[in-house]
Amino acid sequence: MKKKALPVLVVCALIVIIVAITGISALIKKYTPSKERQELSEYYNLTSEDQVAIILNNEVIETTAKMIGDHVYIDYQFVHDSLNPRFYWDANENILLYATARDLISAEADSNSYLVTKSSIDYGRPIVKATSDSAYIDLDFVKEYSDFTYEYFSDPNRIIVYNTWGSYEVATVKRNTHIRVKGGIKSPILADVKEKDQLCVLESGDNWTKVMTNDGVVGYVQGKRLSGTTEETRSSDYEPEVFAHITKDFEICMAWHQMTTRAVNSDVAAVLASTKGINVISPTWFYLNDNNGGIADLGSTDYVNYCHSQGVEVWALVSNLENSDVDTTYVLTHTSTRQNLVNQIVSVAIQYNLDGINLDFEALNREEVGDAYIQFVRELSIKCENNGIVLSIDNYVPTSYTSFYNRSEQANFADYVVIMGYDEHYAGSDEGSVSSLGWVRQGVIDTLAEVPANQVILGMPFYTRVWALTPDEEAGDNDDIDANILYSVSSQVYGMRSANNLLANYGVEKQWLEDSGQNYAEFESEGITYKVWLEDSASAEARLKLMDEYELAGASFWKLGFETSDVWDTIIKYIN
Repeated sequence: MKKKALPVLVVCALIVIIVAITGISALIKKYTPSKERQELSEYYNLTSEDQVAIILNNEVIETTAKMIGDHVYIDYQFVHDSLNPRFYWDANENILLYATARDLISAEADSNSYLVTKSSIDYGRPIVKATSDSAYIDLDFVKEYSDFTYEYFSDPNRIIVYNTWGSYEVATVKRNTHIRVKGGIKSPILADVKEKDQLCVLESGDNWTKVMTNDGVVGYVQGKRLSGTTEETRSSDYEPEVFAHITKDFEICMAWHQMTTRAVNSDVAAVLASTKGINVISPTWFYLNDNNGGIADLGSTDYVNYCHSQGVEVWALVSNLENSDVDTTYVLTHTSTRQNLVNQIVSVAIQYNLDGINLDFEALNREEVGDAYIQFVRELSIKCENNGIVLSIDNYVPTSYTSFYNRSEQANFADYVVIMGYDEHYAGSDEGSVSSLGWVRQGVIDTLAEVPANQVILGMPFYTRVWALTPDEEAGDNDDIDANILYSVSSQVYGMRSANNLLANYGVEKQWLEDSGQNYAEFESEGITYKVWLEDSASAEARLKLMDEYELAGASFWKLGFETSDVWDTIIKYIN
């Protein structure tokens, strides 16, 4: 029996040994660090020799730059979105533009020279290279005008870019080790680091720490391989440009004077005589009139001379709304037509000896216009500034959709930003106030988040809308239908005097609404319900108090001829 048991015992022993060896091998394999290495070109997602990886503020980003010759060129969209939004690329005419406070810098694609206003400078190599869908700009050229630092490394090509400043943590390597793609000894090796090397600490974990090497490799190292962290500071020596403005030493009291023909200019004496406290008048003289950037001109030297004799400045308005056949988007997105428009505006301002220009470009499409509108503002501002012409710009109450009007950049270049504090409710909307106090207040607050108070002028309405709610006969008496759709809603613009006369004719009493800062009236006639949120001296006073509360630069009023005389007595209590 013992002889038979021996082979069995041997087999069992062998099985135990094999299992033990297998287990030990598995344990060794489990706890032995991987020696697999990831190629840095793969890590940086570089697929061609001319690509350059970008590490922006310690993060490897998807966008890549290009090596052209011995220099790094960087994608325009990345420049605009991440480094300096003031660069503007005109893909229609292949020209790169950059506006300083006093000069416009322009470089045509593939050109070795660029213009600073009219002076040509030789750069020695192309500043910008156009592609089918973008453009690449010489990184050193971008840096001349931008607040960032960069360092270039080869094998593979990469740049480390910083444009955020402040303190950061650094740790010292205790002994030679590896940086891996992820936290774990089985993750591929990205780079070797040596004892006493210093690493930027990005994120500390229990066992693994996310770090970046001085040459732009971001990965993970075992925490036990690092000594304690120290704090260092990254700072910038870039000196931001200082923008000067033409500002007045008095509160602005401006009113728009609507013009449809030159003949209306002869009314200026009577118009001014009916006002009190006006120190700026804005006649609506000019508008975009063709797709080459030409403008229609209703100006009058006699008008300007008379206003000046009365101590009133003239800031003529330029609009894009009068000629529906003109494509504003086309004009603004083509440098040649946009700059022709700028030249036309400045030319008439000089011709008529205007004190200022009031720019009123509305109904723009953010998807179509993009940054072209604000580039227009920059270019117009430079020429106005250089000719001593005040530039004020009319703006909607801020919304997410109108953010592309870029009020903060307007504040850099323009002298004044005007809030059009009206059309809260408008033709085609539901019934409601043209300019309720809470809505205006929020518009002021939101504008002040982008524009200094001493550059903000609050626009106020001299008009209201009379809303007519006409029963919809087709709706019948169906109780399931929303009450709001049982009426068709329409409105008509009334000046203050005509709105008061309307209510008087119907014997309607008005009531003060504290929340909207307005008088309200409602009445019925021939089955139609009429609702009116009135504009009068009381509503004007509520907004003038806002102007004072937020210490704004002044107020402006749309439009002369719609007001009642008592409004001016209210205005002069708050302005001048």
